[in-house]
Amino acid sequence: MSYLKFDKNLMINLEQSLPKEMLRTNQAGAYHCTSIVGCNTRKQHGLLVVPIGDEEYRPHVLLSSLDETVIQHGAQFNLGIHRYQGGVYSPAGHKYIREFDCESVPRTTYRVGGVILTKEVIFISQENRVLIRYTLVEAHSPTTLQFRPFLSFRESNALVIANDRLNTECAPVQNGVACCLYEGYPTLYMQLTRKPEFVYDPNWYKNVEYVKDLERGVPYTEDLWVPGYFQVNIKKGESIIFSAGLSEISTRSLAKMYESEIASRTARTSFFNCLKNSAKQLYLKKGTHEYMLSGYPWGTILARNTFMSLPGNTIAIDHRGDFEEIMATAIGALNRYMTDGHISRTIHGIDLPDIPGWAIWTIQQYARNYGRTEAAARYSEIVADLLDFVLAGNHPRLHVDDNGLLATDGTITPASWMNSVWEGRPVIPRTGYLVEINALWYNALMFAADLVEENPQLAGRRRAWIDVADKMKEPFVNTFLNDFGYLYDYVSGNYADPSVRPNMAIAIGLDYSPLDRRQRKGVLDVVTRELLTPKGLRTLSPKSYGYRPFYLGSPYDREMAMHNGPARPWLMGFYADAYLKVFGRSGVSYIDRMMIGFEEEMSQGCIGSLSQLYDGNPPFSGRGAISHATNIAEVLRTIRTLKRFDS
Repeated sequence: MSYLKFDKNLMINLEQSLPKEMLRTNQAGAYHCTSIVGCNTRKQHGLLVVPIGDEEYRPHVLLSSLDETVIQHGAQFNLGIHRYQGGVYSPAGHKYIREFDCESVPRTTYRVGGVILTKEVIFISQENRVLIRYTLVEAHSPTTLQFRPFLSFRESNALVIANDRLNTECAPVQNGVACCLYEGYPTLYMQLTRKPEFVYDPNWYKNVEYVKDLERGVPYTEDLWVPGYFQVNIKKGESIIFSAGLSEISTRSLAKMYESEIASRTARTSFFNCLKNSAKQLYLKKGTHEYMLSGYPWGTILARNTFMSLPGNTIAIDHRGDFEEIMATAIGALNRYMTDGHISRTIHGIDLPDIPGWAIWTIQQYARNYGRTEAAARYSEIVADLLDFVLAGNHPRLHVDDNGLLATDGTITPASWMNSVWEGRPVIPRTGYLVEINALWYNALMFAADLVEENPQLAGRRRAWIDVADKMKEPFVNTFLNDFGYLYDYVSGNYADPSVRPNMAIAIGLDYSPLDRRQRKGVLDVVTRELLTPKGLRTLSPKSYGYRPFYLGSPYDREMAMHNGPARPWLMGFYADAYLKVFGRSGVSYIDRMMIGFEEEMSQGCIGSLSQLYDGNPPFSGRGAISHATNIAEVLRTIRTLKRFDS
C-alpha cells in the first residue's frame, strides 16, 4: 500500500481534497503545483511555472492547467475542475476520480462509465519541461481524448485580466503547437507522442477564482486564455504523453525520457523519503552555481534560510556534493560583501547582522559530519574572515561592545529571522543585544578556535577569538539569564524584553554555550512548558503579552501574528539538540515521539512536505508557504541526530 494514497471518498469531497496540495520541481527553479484534484486554489499554482530572469528568482505561470475530456459515442466527460465567480466549481471532473497515489509520481485514476484512465505527471530534472502520461486502462468502445490548455503567461504573484494585447497565434510544431502570449516571454511548446488534431478555438475563460487567495484577503480572480484544444484517439492499453516545455522536442524521445526520469526518483514510501524528496526539490541550479530556495510557492533565495537549512537538506540526506556547491556559491557572495560591500541580487540578505553566525554554524555541521580536518581544509579561511570582519567593526549592522557582546539596531530594519514588517517597520523591533545572535557569536568564536587549532598560521587570530569568547561568557549570563530561569529575548539599554520566545532554545541547543548544564536545563524546562507543540516551538508563549496563535485573516492580521504565537518546526532541531545535551541517551525516546507530529503532516497540506508555520493552538493547522526549507531541514537533521544514538 502506498504511503501517500487517497481514495474516492476523500477525492470527491472538495472540503477534504482541495486543502491538500502537491508540488513537483525540476531542481532548476521551475515547478508544478496544484491541489490533488487538479483545481488551482492559489495564483501561484500552475502546471508549468518557470523562472524568468538572470539574477533574481522570479517564477512565472505559463501553463495554468490542462483540462482533459473523454469522448465515447459522442458523449463528452470533462475531467477538469476550476472554481469560478461565486464559488461555482465547473466542470466537476473530480467526481470521476477513483484514486490519487503519490508514491513515485502523482497518479490520478479516473473512471467514466466503462473507461478507466490514469494520469501521471512528472517534471524533467534540470529542464523546463513537464510530462503527463495518460494510459487507457479499460475501454469497451472507441475512445477519444481532448486536451484544452489554460494559459496565463504572468508572474506567479500577479493576475491576468482579459485583454487584447496578447499574441493569439499558434504555430504548428511536431505533434503540437507553440505559442507566446506576450513579448518578453519564452515560447511554450505543447506536443504529444501521437499526432493530434489541433482545433483552434480561442476564448477567454473569465472570473477564475483562487480560494486560498480569497481566504488570505488578497486579489483572487483572473481570466485565462484557451487557444483551442488537441484531439486524439486512444486504444485500450495505450499510453499518450503530453509535453509542455520551453523548447521543441522530438516526440519520439518522450517515452524514453519519461521512463528514465521515473527510474531516478526516490519513492515516497516513508516519512524520511518524503522529506528527502522535499529537500531535493529546493535545490536550484543556475548555470555553474547552485542555490537553496527558501520554499514554495513564493520562496526565493535568502542568505539566512540558505545557511539555516543547508545542513539538513544536504548532509542529512547524504548529498555532500550539493552542500559544497551551494556553500561555494554563498561564500562567493560573502567574500564580495566583505571585500567591497557588494550585496548580491541573487542571494538576498547577505548583509544581515545574523548571517556571520549562521554561516559559521553551517560549517560547524559539516565538521560534525565529515571531520574537523576536512572542514578546516575547505572552510577555515572563510570562518576566520567572517570573525575578523565583525571584530574589526567592518559590518555596518554589528558592533562588538567592550564586554564582548554583539549589538545591532533592529528598530528600523529587522535584525533577525523574526522579520515581519508592517508599513515599513518591524512588527517586533528586536534591538540591542539579541539572545540568539550573541549565542551564535559565542558558538562561532569557540568553534573557530577548535577548527584552526592545528594551523600555526592562524595562532594569533585564534588567541584573539578565545579572548573575546572568554570576555563575553559572564556578561552573556548576566545580561540574558533572569530570575525566572529563562533568557530574555533581547536587551536594549535598561530594557530587557521579558517575552518568552524560542530564540533561547537556539542558545541552549548550540554546541558551545556560555550557560552551564544546570542553566541550560532551567531554560529547557521553560521552553518545554510554554513553547513546545506537536509542530515545533511557538514563536511566543501563550502567557506572554500579544500572543496570537492563529495565522489567519487579512494581510495585517497575518503579519501581526507571524512571530507572535504560531509554531515553527525548524526550532525543534535546536530543542532536540538541547534536550539530548541535557538528558543524553535517555532523552532519545522522547524526541523520537515528538517526530510523530511531523509525520502526520505528510498527508496534510502540501503532501510529503512541511508548511512554513503552524497555528500555536490546536489543531495546529499548517499555514503560509506550503513547503519550507528550514522546517524540512531541521526535522531531517533531527532524524539524523537520533540515528547516531541508535548506532
